[in-house]
Amino acid sequence: MEQPRKRAKPGRTPAPAGRTSRPRQAEVARLAGVSQATVSLVLSARRDGRAATISEETRRRVLDAAASLGYVPDPAASRLAATRNNLLGVFSFTAAFPTDVQHSYYPFLVGVEQEAAARGYDLVLFTGSSTGGAGSGGPDTLSRVRLADGCLFLGRHVPHAELKRLVADGYPVVHLGRREELEGLAWVGADYISASRDVVAHLAAQGHRRIVLVREDDDAPASTDRQQGFLDGLSQAGIEHGDEAVLRCADPAAELTAQRVRDLVADGVTAFVAEETDTGAAWRALDAAVRGAGLRCPDDVSLALLGSPPADLAGQPVPMGFDIPRHRLGAAAVRLLAALVAGKDTHEPLVACELRTGETAGPP
Repeated sequence: MEQPRKRAKPGRTPAPAGRTSRPRQAEVARLAGVSQATVSLVLSARRDGRAATISEETRRRVLDAAASLGYVPDPAASRLAATRNNLLGVFSFTAAFPTDVQHSYYPFLVGVEQEAAARGYDLVLFTGSSTGGAGSGGPDTLSRVRLADGCLFLGRHVPHAELKRLVADGYPVVHLGRREELEGLAWVGADYISASRDVVAHLAAQGHRRIVLVREDDDAPASTDRQQGFLDGLSQAGIEHGDEAVLRCADPAAELTAQRVRDLVADGVTAFVAEETDTGAAWRALDAAVRGAGLRCPDDVSLALLGSPPADLAGQPVPMGFDIPRHRLGAAAVRLLAALVAGKDTHEPLVACELRTGETAGPP
């Protein structure tokens, strides 16, 4: 005999069969067609009676979506959200938190500090990753950042599951650098695509028709943006290219040898472009290989760098490329984070980079 089904409580749709996790604010936002910041503002206003600058139609969509999903606020997150400390966290996924003024992250932190001070926030630096990077902790590696009202994250490689959990809980998070692969994560970034395209256009205007990009072998968004801009630049300059236009190196120092550079130049390559990363591995390898091949720059071959050189190579000729306005990016990240903490729905546009003519590029 078929057993009678249990009736759902009035006004609430049962959670999907087999579900074991609590619905998150990100799901409510997706169902209602609004941002997660809007969901957080509507739901917090419902709980504490604060007046929200949200239209009645939007408020109703959010409440209906929350009811249909059976959303229940996380008690721990609610207690944390109810208390403001005027603290903003900064968490770096590098092996050691960058405090050296020559470190590439230092200008970011200058912009962060200046904007935070202007807005009346103190900063908390979370340095637990210094013992081994993003993978040094367990599943609750990032839980301690909840001590702050919101947190800014920096780093090329991040623990996706942990960041996704913070976002789903409605905790204010901003990543410095594009992170579109994590749904709902707010981020600020530089326009690497346009900047990389401009570098190729500059080389093409000098007469280069065989240009090769050297990059690390991963899918970090900053790397993929630079590659897209590089390839777009080749296409716009009318330069035919195939897969050989990009060298992805798991170990640039080992794979990009002096002999390989000599072979590429003998095959007609007149310019090399390297991406900037935290380690500077691609540029270091390219610089060493060109020197090892006995080639003069820019007489025999032109070089360009999509970013700035590592601090320890700053004494060498200034490479052609672009400069990243890191202090402006840091300030933009704080503005966005402060808006999320206040429950405002906003965004920050991409920050333009500045073309640098340098000393390493000339006619082929």
